[in-house]
Amino acid sequence: MSETVLLIEKKDQIATVTLNRPKSMNALSSELKSAIADAFADLKNDPDVGVAILTGAGRAFCAGLDLKELGAGGNMIEDVAKERKASINLATPLKEFGRPVIGAINGAAITGGFELALACDILIASTEARFADTHARVGIMPGSELSQKLSRLLGIYRAKELSFTGNFIGAEQAAAWGLVNRVVAPDEMLPACNALAKDILTCPRDMIEKYRKLIDDGFAVSFGDGLAIEKERNYEHFMTLSSETIAKRREGILERGRKQK
Repeated sequence: MSETVLLIEKKDQIATVTLNRPKSMNALSSELKSAIADAFADLKNDPDVGVAILTGAGRAFCAGLDLKELGAGGNMIEDVAKERKASINLATPLKEFGRPVIGAINGAAITGGFELALACDILIASTEARFADTHARVGIMPGSELSQKLSRLLGIYRAKELSFTGNFIGAEQAAAWGLVNRVVAPDEMLPACNALAKDILTCPRDMIEKYRKLIDDGFAVSFGDGLAIEKERNYEHFMTLSSETIAKRREGILERGRKQK
């Protein structure tokens, strides 16, 4: 009986999605890629899930495309080429999920695994996490947004250093460069992600979904166009509000502030 390549656990409106090919460092085989796409499509249609946590089993988050499978012939190279031509990439299932995805980066995130990490909305890294872009070394051009996201996140010079060398950076350096939100001990990583998810769930879900899309849509265009998008959606949203709704939510914010002192 073959091993399940993707594990999904749902609890308290949080879905924990675990890449489960630990012997292969969770490399992205055709089966695993399809499982990720199917899982996030199913989660999108589950009204009881408000946040997803994505992590890996074993010592790696994800080692990228399964080069053993890719180099063994067959149709995988052709299949990947077709995906690229159709503008399908690793980020698409997470983006279309529509709700926050927290990346729990437990270990190495390499090339396609790095792209998968960047597709998450928030990154919490274990002290064991490492990141590398080895596209140039492998001889494959990126196709899941890494070449554009990395330079916008780190600055063009740091992005070029990573991509042109294929060198690894550790969790602490990734945090110093602003690549991850924070670094925690391995046994604290999933609890930290769950605590963060629970904080997100205290906000109205429709607002989180709209805000996520606003940020992502603005990130994909120029600063001026992003401001125009914000202005338009600000107006559209204000037209749906009532004074009573704002007053009620304001009181909730004040009460939460009092509890967090």
